[in-house]
Amino acid sequence: MIKAATNQSQGMLLFKLTHRQSFAIGTLKVKEIVPYTPLTAIPHSHPTVLGAANLRGDTLPVIDMAKAVGYPPLTKEELKSSYIIITDCRRMLVGFLVRGIDRITECNWHNIDAPPSSLGKNVFVTGVTNVDNKLVQLLDVELLLSKVFPDDPDSLHPILTDMEREVLRPLKILLVDDSAVARRQLSQALDSISIPYFIATNGHDALEMLKHAAGAGAPFDILVSDIEMPGLDGYELAFEVQNTPQLSHAYIILHTSLSSEISVSQAHQVGAHEALTKFEANELIHAMLRGAEKTNSVATA
Repeated sequence: MIKAATNQSQGMLLFKLTHRQSFAIGTLKVKEIVPYTPLTAIPHSHPTVLGAANLRGDTLPVIDMAKAVGYPPLTKEELKSSYIIITDCRRMLVGFLVRGIDRITECNWHNIDAPPSSLGKNVFVTGVTNVDNKLVQLLDVELLLSKVFPDDPDSLHPILTDMEREVLRPLKILLVDDSAVARRQLSQALDSISIPYFIATNGHDALEMLKHAAGAGAPFDILVSDIEMPGLDGYELAFEVQNTPQLSHAYIILHTSLSSEISVSQAHQVGAHEALTKFEANELIHAMLRGAEKTNSVATA
């Protein structure tokens, strides 16, 4: 089954930011793991950026991940035994320096829970799970990167004509993302052009909202969903929508922080109409306009 196949390649990379606590990110974001290498200073960079590394012809910034999320930074003595996790996220290659690598493990993303209140205000954690009876915290890499490399304000505010705005305004739009920063970006983009929308923070809630709206005779016209979500991910959500007759009316736009042709290809396999590497507001809005065109053509057929 297609929806099962799309989930098989997404494991978790477990690593250490402190000497005791294990953290993780999804393996789809990871390109490579390398031992620490000397870095070149980057003038006027963010305090958590230690410098730049040149790896296989690519020059990329390296962030002390522990410091970035509020833990003690790595000492000079610790650098020798540290590792750099190279990620491909938000259309950029970035290295994250960590104290140690545990391993890559298979993961049932349906078993990842919301972070408990005992974690306090650690906003960089999007979920928790247990591996070998130990708590593992799943980090929100997008949020971390948005703090270190803030988006260009111009990329967050779409430009469209009054006629285009009126095409979108009557449509019922659902935005789905487990990342707080991504939800804020999506909301700001639509708020800036006065387009109403609904929000879900995970795939399960989104599917229930879609079913409830369809049952009430007011189905959603456009679904904009992240791909890499714990629980019901974007691939599975798209598959369920396309294979449920009362929901298949929706125009599905999947978006991902992964700069990967594979993600885009899989998105089309499960029935999504479009797949975008997030986040660029004008790209998103024009995808929605294409959805509006399709929705209107079906309604008038």
